[in-house]
Amino acid sequence: MKHSIGKSGLIALAIVVAAGVAHASVQNAEAAAKTTASSQGGTAATAGKDSKPKAAAVKLVDINSASKAELKTLPGIDDARAEKIIKGRPYLSKAFLVERKIIPIGVYEQIKKQIIAKQN
Repeated sequence: MKHSIGKSGLIALAIVVAAGVAHASVQNAEAAAKTTASSQGGTAATAGKDSKPKAAAVKLVDINSASKAELKTLPGIDDARAEKIIKGRPYLSKAFLVERKIIPIGVYEQIKKQIIAKQN
């Protein structure tokens, strides 16, 4: 048996589908807001535009001025690598650590968000 849906039936079906998609999008957005708010210690009501994201208290290590002890606090940096970093100064960019073969790329990938190369 062959069924046919007229133009008005197709339009009605499209509206129902669109409404379902919109409803799912709203539910996903609400769930994301609740998840974000709970991970920040608040509620969905406080996760609006008035709330400011909390800045992570990460102290960047300046590879151009850090002491050997400060460099050794970074993952993958031991005495020998700290000495190589100090001897290779100054660096125009933190990427120079890899370019100049001071540290391997794997170690760089671990520490790149924790370091900076300030210029005098």
